[in-house]
Amino acid sequence: MEGIPQQQQQQQQHPPIPRTVEEVFSDFKGRRAGLIKALTTDVEKFYQQCDPEKENLCLYGFPNETWEVNLPVEEVPPELPEPALGINFARDGMQERDWLSLVAVHSDSWLLAVAFYFGARFGFGKNERKRLFQMINDLPTIFEVVTGNVKQSKEQSANQNSKSKSSTKMPEPQPKGVKMSPPPKQEEESGEEEEDDEQGATCGACGDSYANDEFWICCDICERWFHGKCVKITPAKAEHIKQYKCPSCSSKRARV
Repeated sequence: MEGIPQQQQQQQQHPPIPRTVEEVFSDFKGRRAGLIKALTTDVEKFYQQCDPEKENLCLYGFPNETWEVNLPVEEVPPELPEPALGINFARDGMQERDWLSLVAVHSDSWLLAVAFYFGARFGFGKNERKRLFQMINDLPTIFEVVTGNVKQSKEQSANQNSKSKSSTKMPEPQPKGVKMSPPPKQEEESGEEEEDDEQGATCGACGDSYANDEFWICCDICERWFHGKCVKITPAKAEHIKQYKCPSCSSKRARV
């Protein structure tokens, strides 16, 4: 970055090497804060420094929460993973917001690469890597901060979780003969209908009772209910069955 004293630049190039999970996470947070500054509060200065007429430029974030646009390091291989190269070339070919979002995505990838580089270098075990990722994952990504989708992403994940749970218990209507549960409770008003429900809630193959979390299928011929696993029918396979015949009815038809 322009205007940074030479001594501070040297400190940025050679910061203390993190060796523990907490130190790596602190390094991650500092670099992340610097990158967010570049893409939000310092965005005008960042935009100006990414001149497409210059050579390949990279956006660096440092542990002391500063940022810098500069050429890639000449050292091969580099001491640390390098950020995306040539971010300045796409600046004038995109809408500014889209360009900033693209840089943010690459910055997120770079931060993870640096953090887990340190983890690999200093021999983090499975539990340490897991703890490091959990600590990182609790923070919004740079992309979420730049685009303003932090809250939206959490709501979407909650909705996706609720949808996945509901789909497991009661999916959308399946083709004829494919059902997940016995007839609904609305049909349980009379005693006769209750008896029918109880009979339909027993698997015709194994004799076990109905459970909410199991896939069931009804034979269109004998109208008996079966566990999907007992007759080797999955929900995906059932979607392509127009008329289901249980093994017993299929064998009777074959004999005739």
